[in-house]
Amino acid sequence: MRETLVLNASFEPLATVSLRRAVVLVMQDKAVVEHAHPGLRIRAASVDVPVPRVIRLSRYVRVPFRRQAPWSRRGVLVRDQHRCAYCGKRATTVDHVVPRSHGGGDTWLNTVASCAEDNHRKADRTPEQAGMRLLRRPFVPTPADALVSALGVSVREELPDWLGALPA
Repeated sequence: MRETLVLNASFEPLATVSLRRAVVLVMQDKAVVEHAHPGLRIRAASVDVPVPRVIRLSRYVRVPFRRQAPWSRRGVLVRDQHRCAYCGKRATTVDHVVPRSHGGGDTWLNTVASCAEDNHRKADRTPEQAGMRLLRRPFVPTPADALVSALGVSVREELPDWLGALPA
């Protein structure tokens, strides 16, 4: 199912929702379509709506300030664009730079996306002990970065310029 980015009335990213939820928000006049999939429309007897990629809420919603995106395995894969931090191939697993058995935790700075082969080869060791080099260092994404990244890598080029200017 397609994901749709939800912006607050002030144009700050809030969340991603399913296509169905996005259409319901637009139909109830709680949101407006800011960017749609080109050439795709949802049609019914009395409805003709563009398929939304980005919607903006009509009214401002106050949300508690969140300095950091919550950690998740899916979030790590999305942050690293599903690319292995050791070889660059397609990543399907998450690897702990400092293994959990050595005191490493589930944090943004201690986890990277990894292919199954490299994850198995590194095993219960640090990259230095395993003789492996990280191609890129892990980082902590902001909540806005995480939301825009969740839409997909190829989507960024298709987003409007004002939204594409958000940090990757």
